[in-house]
Amino acid sequence: MKRFRWLGCLLLVGLAQVWLVGCGGDGGGSDSGAIKIGFLVKQPEESWFRAEWRYAQEAADEKGFELIKIGAKDAEEVRSQIDSLAVSGAQGFVICTPDVRMGPAIKRLAEQNDLKFMTVDDQLVDAEGAFMTEVPHLGIAAKEIGRQVGKALYVEMQNRGWAVEDTAACVVVFKDLDTARERTDGAMEALIEAGFPVEKVYQAPQKKDETDEAFNATNDLLTNHPEVRNWLVCGMNDLTVIGAVRAFSSKGIGKDRVIAIGINGTDVQDELGKDNAFFGSMLLQPRLHGYDTVSMVYDWIQSGVAPKADTRTTAILITRDNYEQELKRQGLWRE
Repeated sequence: MKRFRWLGCLLLVGLAQVWLVGCGGDGGGSDSGAIKIGFLVKQPEESWFRAEWRYAQEAADEKGFELIKIGAKDAEEVRSQIDSLAVSGAQGFVICTPDVRMGPAIKRLAEQNDLKFMTVDDQLVDAEGAFMTEVPHLGIAAKEIGRQVGKALYVEMQNRGWAVEDTAACVVVFKDLDTARERTDGAMEALIEAGFPVEKVYQAPQKKDETDEAFNATNDLLTNHPEVRNWLVCGMNDLTVIGAVRAFSSKGIGKDRVIAIGINGTDVQDELGKDNAFFGSMLLQPRLHGYDTVSMVYDWIQSGVAPKADTRTTAILITRDNYEQELKRQGLWRE
């Protein structure tokens, strides 16, 4: 009889342990109370996204959650990585998707897996192409930053004493991405409003967001306009403008005849250290795009309060006169 009582006690203890373990888990294999947040980017090799990750990691270290850094270069990778996040026990994610038209699919996957998420840099669109304003977003004030580029190009043209009749604008455009289009549209608007003739604003369409594509687009434009002496050059980002500058250089057109201004600032340390036509860049703030976004998702998970629907960041012009100081100030300088 005592033997049966002893066995019964052992069975009760064992059942109690199983119950405690079951109640203590979160269904995803993580420690009790642990928070995991993913950060998915479309081009993990680019310095802009590496900077976002670095600042997001700062937030993770300070707040005590686990950051999962993920590169997702196409739609299939986005889908599989969101599912993998759920399996790993993550509660949310930040994403800059390779295709903003995936908006409905990303939202559906997040809801199915009970994941809170927000977008960074590129805003999702729905099946009709309208922005999905119900998804929290942090991005740049794209058109305003483009306008800053246009104004800066015009001011530097005046500083150099270039005659308008001897000058044209080369705008490398990428129309498949709303953010890119807003930037270049803003630059062209500001140039024209400043008094630059609209008929001398030439667009060079690139097929992909790649430096080589910008080179090819600019090269074609230069072949069609050998009569232009001086050029104002802009595009959607630094890498685009770097490609354009290389196209000018390949035709023997240097810094005395070209003013080129990019956008981002994270890819220009080497360029501004060279003696070339790359005049400057609109330096964005990757700390806000990395640290702030992942902190918003963390607070959302913790408190249940969603981030603002739309947050926009601005930029400052860096040139050879101030680029080292500003890059160091933002922790972007490479020794």
